[in-house]
Amino acid sequence: MSEPFLTISKNTSNEMVIKKSRFICSIARVSTENEAQQFIEQVNTENRKATHNCYAYMIGDRDQVQRESDNGEPSGTAGVPILESLKLAKIHNVVAVVTRYFGGIKLGAGGLIRAYSNSATNAIHKAGLVQRIKQAVLEITVNYSQHDSLLHYLDEQGISLAGEQFSATVQTNIYVDEAKLDSFIKELTNRFNGQLTIKKGTSRDHEIPYSTN
Repeated sequence: MSEPFLTISKNTSNEMVIKKSRFICSIARVSTENEAQQFIEQVNTENRKATHNCYAYMIGDRDQVQRESDNGEPSGTAGVPILESLKLAKIHNVVAVVTRYFGGIKLGAGGLIRAYSNSATNAIHKAGLVQRIKQAVLEITVNYSQHDSLLHYLDEQGISLAGEQFSATVQTNIYVDEAKLDSFIKELTNRFNGQLTIKKGTSRDHEIPYSTN
């Protein structure tokens, strides 16, 4: 079974203070590298007086684009830990910028790695996760005599209507997870003794809350 496609549910920021240094992680959803760079530039502009603005991002269904920057911190102590936090959370299409305001106490390489990693991880937790699910539109043509029964059945299954069209018959459109599509069509056909006309329409990406618990 393939891994679920996860991303953050909302853009957010989270601040930590470690040995008087402020670490502020700003995290956002992006769909292109240009959007990621624009967000990084926005954070840089808002934090011109910061000591460092380090970042990492992953873009694409298979994380085809991965970039990171230490922005002046010792090599490998900022950008890579941020990137690893994104990978550990198994999220996609996300950019994270960790802004550091130096507090006068050096943390050492290990301390920096932990600080940048934890800053990104805490921001991810604060943002929350959603799972992207592929859904198909099912166009169900039903006679008026069975329309109420169909609506009742769909309600029992927890399926909301995408819309209806009324003419000599009723076309009821619903969204069904593509992973469950074949079994649902079979159940629907059996339930109504093959008297429904069922056609698969377009597809869409749908997001639902995701919990690691």
